[in-house]
Amino acid sequence: FLLHVLPKGFHRIRHYGLLASAHAKTNIARARELLAAPQPKAESGGSDSADAPAPTDWRPPCPCCGGRMIIIEIFERGNDPRAPPSSGSSSGAPTP
Repeated sequence: FLLHVLPKGFHRIRHYGLLASAHAKTNIARARELLAAPQPKAESGGSDSADAPAPTDWRPPCPCCGGRMIIIEIFERGNDPRAPPSSGSSSGAPTP
């Protein structure tokens, strides 16, 4: 918990970092480049109408914002996508 506490004299700035509006587009583009993710297609500015065909986008919606998620990597069933835990125990309890 104390990792989130700032030292005396420091102030937290909410709109600073990778997603700050001044550099958000360049930072997101750089992150996609580093992840080798495809660039999203530009959406046309067409109006929404009842006559429009149903979208054929099969991607699931984001549970937070409702936007379409971009799949970066797919893991095969049975494979663990994370690194295995280290042999040392971080709980402090002795291991048998």
